[in-house]
Amino acid sequence: MKFDILVIGAGPAGSAAATWAARQGRRVALIDKARFPRDKLCGGLFTERSRATYRAVFGQDFDLSRAISRTEIAFWHTGRTLAVLHDIPPLHLTMRRDLDDTLFRHALAAGAADYSGRAIAQLSDNTVTFRDGTTISGDILIGADGVNSIVARHLFGAAFSGDSIGFGLEIEVPPTAQDPANQPLRIDFAAASWGYGWSFPKQGSTTVGVGGLHAPNPDMKARFSDYLLGLGLDPAQTRFKGHYLPFGDFRQTPGRGPVLLAGDAAGLVDPITGEGIALAMQSGQLAAQAALDALAAGAPETALPRYRTALKDIHRNLRIARRLRRIIFAPRWQNAFTATFRRSGTVRMQYMRLLAGELDYPELARSVVARLPRYLLNALRR
Repeated sequence: MKFDILVIGAGPAGSAAATWAARQGRRVALIDKARFPRDKLCGGLFTERSRATYRAVFGQDFDLSRAISRTEIAFWHTGRTLAVLHDIPPLHLTMRRDLDDTLFRHALAAGAADYSGRAIAQLSDNTVTFRDGTTISGDILIGADGVNSIVARHLFGAAFSGDSIGFGLEIEVPPTAQDPANQPLRIDFAAASWGYGWSFPKQGSTTVGVGGLHAPNPDMKARFSDYLLGLGLDPAQTRFKGHYLPFGDFRQTPGRGPVLLAGDAAGLVDPITGEGIALAMQSGQLAAQAALDALAAGAPETALPRYRTALKDIHRNLRIARRLRRIIFAPRWQNAFTATFRRSGTVRMQYMRLLAGELDYPELARSVVARLPRYLLNALRR
């Protein structure tokens, strides 16, 4: 079976890529080892940035009927409230089971061939062989199969670097323990080293987690237990689920030859906010467009340079974010940052505008540089 484009992974990045390419009349195979709907570990934060990207890619507004929306958020640090922000740009809390199934159905409706529920036995740059012996091929392959990407392993020998990857632990708290309708959206700085904790109310449960860079957190389970105790939850009664997070560890060259990587497989996750859904959908769209242009030119091998050019703005933002992360999350600067965050309404609102897609990192960096002398003074005083 011959296709123009093979897309491996049917999450936000893969479904966006498959939808975009199939709508242009290309033959697209959408491959995933799981059948949808399926569960996915994730905070499920769907921001206004994500909503705008969703409209651009899928041509319709996102259905919020199965999400909980909040215009208030509480920030904490070491058990103390830093700030509670009201009337912020809306933040929408979704279950990835519902979100990913919706995106997957969009791709099928656009004309992508359904190869979900099919485990891959062998992979090359342009062919996929399934465990049942079926083989399909394509001129261009897009790997959108998450942080543990088999496509990235095929290309580079490893899906990610253990020195720079993030890691998170997460649980779903049933309503009997915490009523989501009455729970605030909460972020706890320093719940993990070079990371944070979160409590996100959903419809029918509350997602609670802790995440940060993996290397400086060898005791992540202990940190998560402490965090749960601080929220009034019993860690002994809870089964943790863990997953790696490409916490700003993006690939400078997201592919090789006619093979492209998108979303988490390319490391496209915000290294400060941890948001990955918007970047996944956007990178899936950009990968698909690069593939379409390369196929139209009769040169599939040009898909990667086209894609790298399209990703320049995203990569620039992530580089700036990684530099700013040192100020926000580095243990030596934590007290200075939290003091600034507590006092400065401007800093707090810029953080929220960043989540909403109203502010990009170059503008935020200029604001941080302007405040840096006062910030450093606060650090020296502590």
